[in-house]
Amino acid sequence: MTLKADSVKDKYPNKSIISSRFEQINKEGRMALLPFLMAGDPDLRTTAQILLRLQDEGADLIELGIPYSDPLADGPVIQAAAARALKSGTTTLKVLEMLSSLRDEISIPIILFTYSNPLLSFGMQSFCDAAAQAGVAGIVVPDLPLEEAESFSPLASKRGLDLILLVAPTTPKERMVRISETSKGFTYLVSVTGVTGERSALEDRVQILVQQLKESSAIPVAVGFGISGPDQVTKVRGWGADGAIVGSALVKRVFEASPGCAVDEAGYFCKSLREAAG
Repeated sequence: MTLKADSVKDKYPNKSIISSRFEQINKEGRMALLPFLMAGDPDLRTTAQILLRLQDEGADLIELGIPYSDPLADGPVIQAAAARALKSGTTTLKVLEMLSSLRDEISIPIILFTYSNPLLSFGMQSFCDAAAQAGVAGIVVPDLPLEEAESFSPLASKRGLDLILLVAPTTPKERMVRISETSKGFTYLVSVTGVTGERSALEDRVQILVQQLKESSAIPVAVGFGISGPDQVTKVRGWGADGAIVGSALVKRVFEASPGCAVDEAGYFCKSLREAAG
């Protein structure tokens, strides 16, 4: 299948699937679980199977990384996964084609995690068009400056895509407010200063940041970077966060799984996280 990057402005209304999902989860009195997976590690066929298993095991949304050769925000586990995915021949277009083939089977929002250079290389409008056609609900671009995000967000929104922005512990309060006002779907709160990766403990100051964000904007807050297991998911829930994002811990389990067991390992881990998230 070949995706066309024609303008589809009129085909995708300015409606947020992600916002609707968080609203539903909030009404159910629980916290959203957002596993992160690297597309193409070890191959796209396995990625497709894991996506479906994560959905079956209770994932509310899934963040799917597009492999990139210079992933500045990623720690060693996800960097290695991206390198393996690139070696297996994974490209942005192939990821979108894989997602398009699953449109009738995936009912939860898929959020793509990518970087500015691949986005610019593909063409921002063309990328949004193709992502929307593939059924994508949102985009995270960690190295996209706020000032550029403010101009890119309307372009994505016209195609039904939420541009989700990140807030770090070092972000000044005034800028934090501006980011939360610009972000769509939810605000991605980075729990640590540094790159992605498992941490033995989460800093308590993150709780203060969660509350500051929730006071500055009505948009949901999801915490990521450093959440390694059910205990930390429970802690984040107690802090009042609307969602928990778990990446490196899941990517590591997929990589270390015995041959033919990656899908099951991902499913078991997701189920334990689901129980912790409520």
